[in-house]
Amino acid sequence: MRKRLFLFLRWNSGLPAKLINGGIAGLIGVTCVFPIDLAKTRLQNQQNGSRLYTSMSDCLIKTIRSEGYFGMYRGAAVNLTLVTPEKAIKLAANDFFRQHLSKDGKLTLVKEMLAGCGAGTCQVIVTTPMEMLKIQLQDAGRIAAQRKLMPETVAAGTVETKSPTAMQLTRQLLREKGIAGLYKGLGATLLRDVPFSIIYFPLFANLNNLGKKDVDGPAPFYVSFISGCLAGSTAAVAVNPVDVIKTRLQSLNRASTEDTYSGVTDCIRKIMRNEGPSAFLKGAYCRALVIAPLFGIAQVIYFLGVGEFILTCVHFSVFTK
Repeated sequence: MRKRLFLFLRWNSGLPAKLINGGIAGLIGVTCVFPIDLAKTRLQNQQNGSRLYTSMSDCLIKTIRSEGYFGMYRGAAVNLTLVTPEKAIKLAANDFFRQHLSKDGKLTLVKEMLAGCGAGTCQVIVTTPMEMLKIQLQDAGRIAAQRKLMPETVAAGTVETKSPTAMQLTRQLLREKGIAGLYKGLGATLLRDVPFSIIYFPLFANLNNLGKKDVDGPAPFYVSFISGCLAGSTAAVAVNPVDVIKTRLQSLNRASTEDTYSGVTDCIRKIMRNEGPSAFLKGAYCRALVIAPLFGIAQVIYFLGVGEFILTCVHFSVFTK
């Protein structure tokens, strides 16, 4: 009786289990790759005439020297707090749309892409404010280093202050601009996350299916991991130009010699004119290194059914008392 109850709950946990899986995967993944994400943000934000870093490794070495080991984790608290709902929404929404778009358990490529589109659209509710705050905290070290090395680039009247916390930034943005302040760059975030999901989810599903030993059974966990890594890195590089635009638009602090942007079109025009097309690939390899393990880990957590196991244990303890 207990065994049958355990198996029933294990396979009927539904959406709550998917949310737990997405949250756990996000926490593990962000902890592992956050320093690379910080390097990506700083590389994407530096413009011609204000280059402090030549590569990802150069950025991380200089960050450790000037800010210490924990300097590589500036903004990590925001990410760790909000990545759970963000990843949970993304993965669960994709499953939700796939289930409702499928016919007899099968999906066409177009419907797979529509499901990914729906997932990407849903997640920006959390992604936009999360990245808005994270980018300010990640880039604070670059701005501080620029002030020390190139004081002539600091705008007149600028006062150097201690780096603000996420809560201070949130209060400031809400006070000055309302909720819209936290959603600056929403359009660019949509332009990045919707195409990313359209590419990632169908690609992962098809790569994962290639590794299945049984048509009706799950693929081995290592196949899910590799498929997640390959699909994630491919989608990440494909949308990197939009990620550069989004990062620039969401950065509030700039040196006097750096361009400011009024919107997506203005940002594209100024980057093309002042830095050339190659600027849209800044941080692309960093982003691939961040996204690949993030989604590889996420798919393994889903495969192992950690969320289902947790809920099963909770229900089992309740119903067998």
